[in-house]
This record gives sequence, structure tokens and C-alpha cells, in this order.
Amino acid sequence: MAALSDAKRLVVKIGSALLVDAQTGALRQDWLNALADDVGRIRARGTDVIIVSSGSIALGRGVLGLPLTSLALEQSQAAAAVGQIRLARAYEEALARHDIIAGQVLVTLEDSENRRRYLNSRATMETMLGLGVTPIVNENDTIATDEIRYGDNDRLAAQVAVTVGADQLVLLSDVDGLYDANPKIKSSAKHIDYVEKITAEIENMAGDAGSGLSKGGMITKIIAGRIATEAGCAMAIALGTGLNPLGALENGAAATWFAAQTDPQAARKRWIAAMKPRGTVSIDAGACDALRRGKSLLPAGVVQVHGSFGRGDLVTIQDEEGAQLGQGLIRYTSAEARQIMGRRTADIVDVLGYDGRAALVHRDDMVL
Repeated sequence: MAALSDAKRLVVKIGSALLVDAQTGALRQDWLNALADDVGRIRARGTDVIIVSSGSIALGRGVLGLPLTSLALEQSQAAAAVGQIRLARAYEEALARHDIIAGQVLVTLEDSENRRRYLNSRATMETMLGLGVTPIVNENDTIATDEIRYGDNDRLAAQVAVTVGADQLVLLSDVDGLYDANPKIKSSAKHIDYVEKITAEIENMAGDAGSGLSKGGMITKIIAGRIATEAGCAMAIALGTGLNPLGALENGAAATWFAAQTDPQAARKRWIAAMKPRGTVSIDAGACDALRRGKSLLPAGVVQVHGSFGRGDLVTIQDEEGAQLGQGLIRYTSAEARQIMGRRTADIVDVLGYDGRAALVHRDDMVL
């Protein structure tokens, strides 16, 4: 079974009902401060932390005096616009107590379905983590419509975990895990401590009970679990209503852990390997050697570009004799790649007129 103390990169999902008082619509500041204490302690041991947080609509509707019942789309978007500012400031101030810089990342479903946007999101969050920033991720409710939204932050959190290659995901909830029946209805329901693999039987255990402010029931958490675990990320459903919920989980509080089915890097490599190439780049001997030593492919090592492709498309990588070395997701269009091939990274801005990525294909986006 996974243990939170072993996490190298942790994604924590926080629902509206944990952050916002259902009666007053006010932020639960003491709860957020206690969570920040948990995050500060976890980060101090070298673990990257990404927070996926609901709450903007719940906060905004309280400020605007909107009802707790269902809102029209335009009202939800207006509430999100008002609440998001307050939510971001609350996280900034709570984490600053531990000298942690917070950064806001707003996404929609399209950002994970479009490869170019996906790569941009991944690169941005990787850079933030490298700079010591804790990303605070939320769905961009001010512009999202039913056609381009996740609809719940359980699945969004799972997708963020996949995007950043996290090895653990914790869904903080108003229940302490999965039961074989709904414990709010059946008092004899049995708690499930550990799930080796998500099966149809496990899915059937998931009820749809949720709180007034949260959109996700247990079934959305099981869907999130399937997304995360198949990408190599262990997941826990844990009770989040009390103070210091991550500390409680570390100290043995009841939860349901779902086992990762592989490791994150292997899962990503399989995903890349299964894609269809849109073009080919030929590289010189020096670049071939660099790739075999685990380096990224830089423009300087490219001698030819074949085909028509866009940013984020898959390309085949071959040597000058035409022997295939591997494939990877390219960070430039075919036209841009032809312009910068054979050039030093420092020359990219002069050739293209703007700063681009240093690598043509990053080693994390490559399968040899």
C-alpha cells in the first residue's frame, strides 16, 4: 500500500465543501491555514505539491448573494470571476506563512485533449515546480461551457496528476474512503482500505451521494482513480473535513488507497509509443549519441525534416542513414523545425523572431 510519506510528486484535490462554509458562503480560513501547514511540512522533505482546488463559484456566490441552489451558466461564470480572485489570494496568504510561492493555473478540458495545449500546460507546471512554486489548479469556470468542461475536480485532479507525472493523488472528501455500500444509508457498510485494481465490482460500490456544494460523488472519484492508477499514480480517498487532513492521513487515518498499475514514466512512454507519427526528423551522429545518453533533441543536431506536422504531434526520429531511433512529441511545427534545424538554441529567437523551447523534442516526451 502506498504511503503519503513516500510521495515524490503529490497532487491534492480539495472540494468546495471543505473550503467554503455551506451556510455562510465564507472561506474556512482556519481549515485552509491548517492545510497550508501540512503542505509546508510535506514540501520541506523534498516532495513537489500541486493543489487542485474548487471553491471559486462557492466563494463568489456568497459575495454576490446568489442562492445555493442551481445557478444559470452566466451566474456561475460571474460567481467564478469574483470568487477566483479571493480563492487565489487566500492560498497565496496561507502558503506565504511557510515561505511558499503560490501560482494560479486555470484550465479547461480542451487543455488536456489538445496535444499542443497539453504540452504547454505540462511545461508550465514543470517550470513552476522547478522554481519552487506550488501550482493552484482550478477549472476556468469563467469561460468553460458544458462542452469544454470537466464538470468535477476529481477527474481534473487525475488529469493534472497524469500531466505532471505525479506518483500520488489524494482526493480530500467528506467521506473517509470507499465502502461496499453507501454508509449514509446502510450502517453496516464495510470500509474498503485497499483496492489492488478497479474492477466492475468496485465501480458498482460507488454511490452518487455528495454534499450541497460539491459536484462529484463517489463514482467520479472511481473514474478519477482509473485515470490516475493506469497512468502510474497511486490514489487515496481520504476524509478532509477536519484540520490538517494530510497530517491525519500520514498518521494512519482511515482512507482507501488505490494501487498504481505501473509507474508514471512507463505509462507516459507507452502512450507516446502508441501514437501515429506525423513526420520525421533526421539527426546527426552527435545527436544520436546524446539521445542514447538520455539527453533531449536540440535543433543543432537535426539535418532534415520530413512531412507536415504541428506542435505537439508525434514524429519519428532517425539517423542520417534512415535507421529509426525512436519517436517523440515535437515542440515546433514542421515549418519552424526546418527554419531552426542545425542552429544553436541561442539562435532560435533571431531565426523565428520569438523565444522558443530549447529542445525540439524533450527527453520526457521521447521513446527510443
